[in-house]
Amino acid sequence: MLPRFFYAELALADKEITLPEALAHHAERVLRLRPGQRVVLFDGEGREAQAELLRLGRDPCARIKSVCEVDRETPLRLTLVQALATGDKMDWIVQKAVELGISSLQPVAAERSVLRLEGIRAVKRIEHWQQIAVAAAEQSGRNRLMTIAPVMSLSQCLSVSCGTPRWALLPSDGTRLSAMPAPREPVALLIGPEGGWSEREVMAMLAAGCQGVTLGPRVLRTETAGLAAAAAMQALWGDF
Repeated sequence: MLPRFFYAELALADKEITLPEALAHHAERVLRLRPGQRVVLFDGEGREAQAELLRLGRDPCARIKSVCEVDRETPLRLTLVQALATGDKMDWIVQKAVELGISSLQPVAAERSVLRLEGIRAVKRIEHWQQIAVAAAEQSGRNRLMTIAPVMSLSQCLSVSCGTPRWALLPSDGTRLSAMPAPREPVALLIGPEGGWSEREVMAMLAAGCQGVTLGPRVLRTETAGLAAAAAMQALWGDF
């Protein structure tokens, strides 16, 4: 598999392009690539290009050899509504969500979320997670970037009319995923924080029309639950 890099402005074939400094540094210093080697560039919108590195170091550039549309997206269109988690758990969730083919991620500040993000700190954290999503797409072969929305409260999230079914993962009160009908439209999956959803939040989700679902009798950690559910849904209705 050729090294892959995100490059938003793909040009026509047989054209020389300037490489961003960060991309060139990673290619030369981390991957030890040299001029003349082939790489793959993708624009995050479904296109990818075969390219040849012409120059690294000062004024790095490459030549586009061919450009094509390559679809590696799952037919399961899933938004992960993830309650904020502490430490590096959110980094892990973002990375694995990309690998599992999740379309978008909506971070939510739940009542029992220990991590609190507001203002510029929230903006910087979203930017950080987006960079993790880019790196995960480079590694996993996805040509479309998983979008990461600004942090919302649960009430804000529930008030948004998304027009798609919303399933809330509830460990003790829900329908097993395997018993759910195959979704015919995009689905939003709501995952609670380390301490779980509060009783008030569960009532609010059900009142907003969310369907309670479960993965069985065991209680999974927040960093495990959404990813396990996504993998199960991929096996049931996606491309696993």
